[in-house]
Amino acid sequence: MAKKFLSLIIVPHCAQRFKTITLSQKTLKLLGAIAIFGFVALVSFLVDYFAMNVTRSKYKILLSESSQQKRLLAEYEDSIKRLRDTVKNFENYAKKLNVMAGLRSPEVMEELGIGNGDTTGIEPTEPGAGPSVPPAGQTVSLQEAKALAQKAEDVGKNLDVLASYFESQTIKLASTPTIWPTIGWVSSPFTFRDDPFTGKRQFHYGIDIATNFGNPIVATADGIVISMDNDKMGGKNVIISHGNGLTTHYLHMSKFLVKSGQRIKRGDVIGLVGKSGKALGPHLHYEVRLNNKPTNPYNYILEEEQ
Repeated sequence: MAKKFLSLIIVPHCAQRFKTITLSQKTLKLLGAIAIFGFVALVSFLVDYFAMNVTRSKYKILLSESSQQKRLLAEYEDSIKRLRDTVKNFENYAKKLNVMAGLRSPEVMEELGIGNGDTTGIEPTEPGAGPSVPPAGQTVSLQEAKALAQKAEDVGKNLDVLASYFESQTIKLASTPTIWPTIGWVSSPFTFRDDPFTGKRQFHYGIDIATNFGNPIVATADGIVISMDNDKMGGKNVIISHGNGLTTHYLHMSKFLVKSGQRIKRGDVIGLVGKSGKALGPHLHYEVRLNNKPTNPYNYILEEEQ
């Protein structure tokens, strides 16, 4: 059987002789196989190339996200460290306030979140040492962050208790007779004396403040006027209740400037100095009583002596 051939005739444009290329069937099959293999290799290369581009793009995105997350973690760690220092400062401040408030009992301190209990998940090195601080560069753990949040909550509760305490103390201080009731000089203190009318030795349950007739008399603390009277001994007198069994008494007034049942503030003018009742001259007899028992007004007055 005759062999089959493929002849390619190349005819040039110029007046040269044409060329003839003869290819056998075997050669054609070989060239076809090579072409197919080259095409498949090219397609595989292109697919791999585009896949690598996609992978490279994803890698760049992941690398960028990882870098951002590292920066965020570093910022969070710095923030937590600053918060730890802030909470520690607040804790120390709360301890000072507790001492100022007189809350020195260990049971009370522990109840208010100021005890030595383990609130950071890390044991203190010694009693009262507080939470330990991780070495520089050590990553803040989630457990420590939660413990720090609990510590902040405990300190916040303690400060709330202290705020309520000092608020009550403010109310108590406002209701304590701490100022002079009028301007003058003390002519008779809280002590034994000879009665100016009888000459007998007896105790003087208040202080007499000699001053000009008509000088204003002020309430020495917040309270309510519970009594207004005019008798032979005390003359025109006012009694103010300040709560907790504490009352102040103002005697020998010349004029009332308040009404019974009126609520007043420290410094409000309640009347004028006079010499009504048993008095030799214009002065104010001033008393402080606790549960109706006379006490020395000097023990309450915080102003400098007139």
